[in-house]
Amino acid sequence: MDSFALLIAATLSAGTILAIAALGLLINEKSGVVNLGAEGMMLCAAIAGFATVVHTGSSWLGFAAGMAAGAFLALIFGLLVIWLNTNQYATGLALSLFGAGFSAFAGIKYVQEKLPEQSQYPIPFLADIPFAGPALFRQHPMVYIAMGITAALIWFLYRTRAGLVLRCVGESPESAHALGYPVRRIRLAAVVAGGALCGLAGAYVSVVYTPLWVEGMIAGKGWIALALTTFATWRPARVLLGAYLFGGVTMLQFHLQGLGVNIPSQFLTMLPYLSTIVVLVLISRNPLWIRVNMPTSIGKPFYPGT
Repeated sequence: MDSFALLIAATLSAGTILAIAALGLLINEKSGVVNLGAEGMMLCAAIAGFATVVHTGSSWLGFAAGMAAGAFLALIFGLLVIWLNTNQYATGLALSLFGAGFSAFAGIKYVQEKLPEQSQYPIPFLADIPFAGPALFRQHPMVYIAMGITAALIWFLYRTRAGLVLRCVGESPESAHALGYPVRRIRLAAVVAGGALCGLAGAYVSVVYTPLWVEGMIAGKGWIALALTTFATWRPARVLLGAYLFGGVTMLQFHLQGLGVNIPSQFLTMLPYLSTIVVLVLISRNPLWIRVNMPTSIGKPFYPGT
């Protein structure tokens, strides 16, 4: 039971990375913009957050630096695709490649650096409950913040006027423009907000999840987060559940190795990516389900006055 509790705790921690990044990408796509640069933004945010903690000793300043890095890169991406009408897919891929190269260059002198010892955040009384305490109530606050972001995003998208406008921009930007809404500025704000969340996820990786800096340490999590938005059919609650599912698959490989299960390590390493492919294949078998939930104008540029 203790081993199972630790597996659940590790699943929540691993899923938090995917959940925060995927929620950011969901905001982008709800506005009609596809950003394939999540991997690059998360890498740059990871080194920005790590370097900030090295110099200041504050994890929360590291998270802020990661969010700022992600938002800045998303701002550049947004200006290119929204105002200059560059191809969203090509620009996103370029951002991923840039982020991988720039983070590797900027992080050279931080490879051997170590962060200060992390504080523990057990919830009083609840953390002492057998099984449930180690599994659920000894997490880093960012795990609970991810759940809060999910609830806040559900409320924002489906219970506020601003959320309705954002969804309208993603469904029919021409109609939103005809009603007098600044479609381009709304899309840019959504892209920057999504980039900030991707940056927060990247900083969480280097500051808390694996408190060190190694080149390419995001290791495909940005791409899994991108696939997760489709897997969740653009619903925040499903994004959170899907993130924990993929996080559990990721942690299962280490759990099985610890139990001495005789499975080649290469097969266990590829489990998260294999599960991503399987899920996307299963979803694609019902294209009507995707079309019903997918923002109508996703990936389509908007030209005011045409």
